[in-house]
Amino acid sequence: MTLTAVGINHKTAPVALREKVAFTPDSLVAALASLKKLDGVDESVIVSTCNRTEIYVNGEQEESEQLLKWLADFHRLDIALIRQNSYMLEQSEAVRHIMRVASGLDSLILGEPQILGQIKQAYSDAKHSGTVSTQFEKLFQHTFSVAKRVRSETEIGANAVSVAYAAVQLAKHIFSALPKRSVLLVGAGETIELVAQHLKEQGVGRLAVANRTVARAQALAEKLDADVLTLSQLPEHLKDFDIVISSTASQLPLIGKGMVEEALRQRRNLPMFLVDLAVPRDIEAQVNELGDAYLYTVDDLQHIVEQNLASREMAAQEAEKIIQDQVDVYLNWKQAQRSINLVRQYRHKGMQQRDEWVERAKNQLADGKTADDVIDELAYKLTNALMHGPTRVLREAAAENNAALTQWLGQALDLDDNSQQDE
Repeated sequence: MTLTAVGINHKTAPVALREKVAFTPDSLVAALASLKKLDGVDESVIVSTCNRTEIYVNGEQEESEQLLKWLADFHRLDIALIRQNSYMLEQSEAVRHIMRVASGLDSLILGEPQILGQIKQAYSDAKHSGTVSTQFEKLFQHTFSVAKRVRSETEIGANAVSVAYAAVQLAKHIFSALPKRSVLLVGAGETIELVAQHLKEQGVGRLAVANRTVARAQALAEKLDADVLTLSQLPEHLKDFDIVISSTASQLPLIGKGMVEEALRQRRNLPMFLVDLAVPRDIEAQVNELGDAYLYTVDDLQHIVEQNLASREMAAQEAEKIIQDQVDVYLNWKQAQRSINLVRQYRHKGMQQRDEWVERAKNQLADGKTADDVIDELAYKLTNALMHGPTRVLREAAAENNAALTQWLGQALDLDDNSQQDE
């Protein structure tokens, strides 16, 4: 059986092509059914995300070219375009690749955790469609176990590698219990929305959104179950928040030193954590001069992100060692399965030969042949049939002077190599 992986990802193709080869939840069902009909394809799983489309197939022969043609035909694209922007992996390299992908080592952001859930969903969809059997059951379950080990035994996902996530992690470091804290988000763009998602995941207590355009603030607030403020209300309500994170397109600061100073006075000097993700700045730099105000800019956070990326690179090296060891574990299991299948075939063939000769003997007895003649012929014919294969290989090994194979066969057949004597 040959394991083949064919894929297109963020490293090999632009987003315009990745969009064309992606599978929707509806088209995925049809795609798996179509793959199942291909000659030689026994098992298949399709992984499709915004950054990659990968097809994993287990079959009787090398499937890479057939899969490229299938992918091009399914999406009505030129196969030359697919071939030019894709990669093809087989056997151990395909095993290593799926483990690296699941562990976040092949992601756009090193160590990102979402891909593992996406692969689990792809496996579940394939299993539901009836395209997963013994080999892929073992491969993907083992892959999930490896990815879990990588997350728990290395620091691959421990440090923030986006400015938005770094801001939330820093807030968590300063205020250990975020569910008890109130957060004001100034702005309603993509960066603030990403920050908000991270904050919700941390279970922050209260959220409010302030924006120049109230309608945009309300649209974001509805997703977050948050309050809405106008920018003109900032001086009045700033005191109500422990954490302020701002990212707008304003050309002038929205939060000045005096505003923060008054808020701290009303808070009776309870500390405030402020993060300015805007360029130009939304928060005056002089706020840092205040004793109970902790202001971080986008440059501060970018420095943290760079340090964390370096840390993840080191963790990735540890992860690669874990993955290589586990690739070997899977391949050893696969080899053992192959041996089990050979044993099963060998025993089946022996019993089939036995049954054929026994049936022949019964027919001879029914035709009146003496029992002694039937038994002698049965013993002779059955022995010859069972010894034919091993005898042929022994002769070939001897003719080729293959001492290692001759010795191994002798041990396997329980033969005494020292029984021969010179005459």
